[in-house]
Amino acid sequence: MLTRRSVLLATSALALLALPGRGFAAEQVVKIGIDASLTGGDAQSALLVKNGAVLAIEEANANKAVPGVKFEAMVLDDGTATAGQYDPAQGAINARKMVADHAVVAAVGPQMSGVGKAMAPILSWGDLATITPSSTNPDLTDPKFAQQYRPAGKPIYFRTVATDAYQGPNMANYFADTLKVKSVFVLDDTGAYGEGLANAFQAQAAKKGIKVLGRDKLDPKAADYSAVLTKIKQLNPQALYYGGVLQAGVKLVKQSYDILPGVVKAGGDGLSGPEMLTGAGFPAAEGWYTTNASPHVTEDPAIQDWVARYKAKFNLLPDDYAVTAYDATLVIIDAVKRVAATGKPVTRAAVRDAIQTAKVKTLQGTVSFDANGDIEDRVIAIFQVHKNDKYPLDDIIHQFRYVGVAPQA
Repeated sequence: MLTRRSVLLATSALALLALPGRGFAAEQVVKIGIDASLTGGDAQSALLVKNGAVLAIEEANANKAVPGVKFEAMVLDDGTATAGQYDPAQGAINARKMVADHAVVAAVGPQMSGVGKAMAPILSWGDLATITPSSTNPDLTDPKFAQQYRPAGKPIYFRTVATDAYQGPNMANYFADTLKVKSVFVLDDTGAYGEGLANAFQAQAAKKGIKVLGRDKLDPKAADYSAVLTKIKQLNPQALYYGGVLQAGVKLVKQSYDILPGVVKAGGDGLSGPEMLTGAGFPAAEGWYTTNASPHVTEDPAIQDWVARYKAKFNLLPDDYAVTAYDATLVIIDAVKRVAATGKPVTRAAVRDAIQTAKVKTLQGTVSFDANGDIEDRVIAIFQVHKNDKYPLDDIIHQFRYVGVAPQA
């Protein structure tokens, strides 16, 4: 286990490697960690995220974004076959690997909030900033939990997405104001993200006058949810809301199609992945609402050149979290560039401080952070799944139809 003492020694060693006046030798390697859930139920979504970060690094090198610096990616997988999805214990191991490598000055990730809660304290003691493109649990940047998730003091957990303090309530507003939902049953998958999102949605739904008929949990490893879905059917809800990721989500989408026909069904960004389309399939996925904790930009004419570059590189269409991963990496590269331009050592602490003061023009707009590391632009986008036979089943741009921005809470 990496102790506080060993982390501090590692950090000191990094500082010594970047003594004032030395500067960077030609093609000095600076590493950016990338952590995503590349094994298990969210693997395809994770691949899109990882690719976004990798593309930013490769383009920075090709364009010599920071003279004398060559960026390299340290790609780590926090998913395990045992968990069948993200695994917080593996995330902690990955955080220690990043901290132990003196060339890693910042990171992109993790993809999932449960992993973020395991990684954040380790990254804090290692003085290593990370920018998550998709983990949305509010606790990670809430000053009430600073002792737990940033024990060394300064914020190290930044986001290029909004938190579930906006994603859950704003979708509840859409239920009440636009869909005119009067009753709902709420489910979660027991994970840090799923529980937090469902809690936030449920609280706002009640405030908006929606009757919450009940709340239950799904075991992500269970195969059959018919018992809980049958119980929900007997309550005759107008709507179903799910907080969680795709390991349980795909099975829920499949099984609720037969047991809960005619019910409005929705979930958060944990469902907004190609696995929902290929795993659950149609007609089961038809009509489900999902959200993203970021602006929807993949169909914006202004970034179609980037979409084309991404597709040419990876033979995949990007989603909005591929965009937020790319943007997170741009922020790190900009931070390194600004530190290097001062002539001071490019240390983890200096890069972290530069990230804190970032105002970077990105694909989603100008990214800047509040004092706790949360992005200042907190847009929640809403989608509804509608099958489009003109495009492949896993084409998330054309199968997830953009509805609009969720009403702010």
